[in-house]
Order: sequence, then C-alpha cells, then structure tokens
Amino acid sequence: MLRILTYATFLLVLPISLAGQARLPSPRGEATTQVGGAYNADGAYEGGSWIVVDYGRPILRGRENMFGSGPTYGDGFLLGAPIWRIGANLTTRFHNGTDLMFGNQRLPAGEYSIFADLEEGEWTLVFSTWGVKQTFREANPNALWGSYGYTDERDVLRTTMSVQTIARSADQLIITFTDMTQQGGDFTIWFDDQLATVSFRVAP
Repeated sequence: MLRILTYATFLLVLPISLAGQARLPSPRGEATTQVGGAYNADGAYEGGSWIVVDYGRPILRGRENMFGSGPTYGDGFLLGAPIWRIGANLTTRFHNGTDLMFGNQRLPAGEYSIFADLEEGEWTLVFSTWGVKQTFREANPNALWGSYGYTDERDVLRTTMSVQTIARSADQLIITFTDMTQQGGDFTIWFDDQLATVSFRVAP
C-alpha cells in the first residue's frame, strides 16, 4: 500500500507531460533543427525552415546486443514487420519545411513517415507517404501502425546511411542532427551501440 501511495504522490508532483510519459513503455521524443536562414544585424535568425522528427523512444532496459549480427541483424526490432519504424509505437514522422537534398535526390518539403531497412554496416533510410494510425486496430488503408503492413509503392526517397559500431551504448533511442551548418548536416540515429548517419543539405 505504501508503495502505491508513494507512486501516486510522485505522479501528482510531476509536470503533466512527464507524468503521462512515466506510464508509457516508450516515451515520445522530438528532434528539431532549423536550416536555410541567417542571423541579421540584431542577432535574430531569419528565413530558416524547421525540420522536426516525432518518434517513440524505446529503452534497452538491460538488454544487450539488440541488433545482433549476420543474416539476422536487426530482426529483433521488426516483430513481424517488414521494415523498422525507427522508434516505438506510432510511425515515426519527419517534417521538413523546405526541400532537402540527400546526395543527388530531392526530398520535397512536406511530412513523411520514415523507416529503416537494416543491414549490418549499412541502413537504407526510407521516406514514405504512408499515414499514421493512432491505434493498432484503426481501420485506415492509407496509414500504418508502426511499420506493420508497409509496402514500398508509397516511397518518395531511399538513401543509404553509414553505420558504425561504437564503444558506448545509448540506453534510449536518440534521433538528432549533428555537424550542422545553416545549409545542412547529418541526420543521425543512435541506439545501443549502433550509430547511423546520412548527410543532407538545403536544396538549391
């Protein structure tokens, strides 16, 4: 009884957003950056466009070598899906306020569901027009829960991510932007000991 009361008291003193996340197996996360702008004489940033990624953040919870190796590399994330949702629960969403270039491929400004096709040493990052189901049982033929039911006919862009095995483990999935300039940088995914990156820039 004391344990239950203590937990209830703990939730009452948390901010509302954090209290809600405390009950979720995989809390939501957001990665943001702004590109294409410049600082004016007053020190204000003008003319930039936002890039926002909304995703679920799974936690290792003591699990080791989550990705595995060899032919079964990454299979532990699929759970019967054909491709990884790059997160947990709802499909991961990528919002870009301006056209971007990944190599010589243009990604028009818009909102996309993103996925990763996992191979050891190299991932394929996929931008797709699949919508997002809010629950697993939602009946919407144009949307997915996570990556269940994914097929490639709605793909807009596919690009290769380089992958490193590093000596430090991320306990919770991290999506972020690294080595950024006003014109671009690296889109980066880090979970367990796998660090995947792909460069992008503002389209001309």
